[in-house]
Amino acid sequence: MKSSNPVFVNSDTFNGRADYGYQTYPANGPYTGYGQPGYRDPATWQVGAPTLPDRMTIDSTVQKTAVTLGVVVATAAVTWVALPDSLLGMAWIGGAMLGLVLSLVISFSKNVSPALVMIFSAAEGAFIGAASKAFDAAYPGVVVGAVLGTVAATAGTLAAYKFFNIAVTDKFRKYVTAAIFGFVAVSMLDFVLQFFGSDFGFNGLGAMGLLSSVVGLGLGILMLILDFDYIERAVAAGAPERESWRAAFGLTVTIVWIYIELLRILAIFRR
Repeated sequence: MKSSNPVFVNSDTFNGRADYGYQTYPANGPYTGYGQPGYRDPATWQVGAPTLPDRMTIDSTVQKTAVTLGVVVATAAVTWVALPDSLLGMAWIGGAMLGLVLSLVISFSKNVSPALVMIFSAAEGAFIGAASKAFDAAYPGVVVGAVLGTVAATAGTLAAYKFFNIAVTDKFRKYVTAAIFGFVAVSMLDFVLQFFGSDFGFNGLGAMGLLSSVVGLGLGILMLILDFDYIERAVAAGAPERESWRAAFGLTVTIVWIYIELLRILAIFRR
């Protein structure tokens, strides 16, 4: 089944096009259509015969995600503590722009690069570290609330996805992806218009900013559901272990998205 998620759209693994050399059998579970490793009789093993590659697992994905989020948090902490206030704007905009460019490169690369994923995580850390310090200086306490809210939103979405067995359909993917692209396009338009004094407050801290952040938070939750679904499909398809980095990248993008939207919402309410 073809993925419409921009993070996974060019990955053979997440679109069911990859062939990793596993014998497949008809599936009766929730992953109908995805291959499982075939049984191999030990009597047929040969010295020097090709071995199956290490496969992506939920554990490997969790480990890689912990690494990427750890880099984000560490870089954000260093930016907050060590960077002078005069350079916060540069780190904020520079980290955001570098993160955007790297996210596009990683998303449209067929072979995921762990090094690029780590650099992306560091750029995102600089971005949210500078943004968090600026927001906390203006509205003390909002960062703690945003962090706790992000953890709760991520854990709650995962629990709902597993316990309520949320079904991700083709229409669901298409609508969510279209909404995400539309949201980003409007946000970028408002950002550009700020340089001409004609912005309409989409990225601001007014009523329009509150509305856009609530919509953005909702999209972030839906993105998490898509991420969980794609990860399960990749694991069921026997994806190689390196694809854990792509999954970790996708989760990191979504979690940072949710954090920023919560930070804005809390700041607006504090006003």
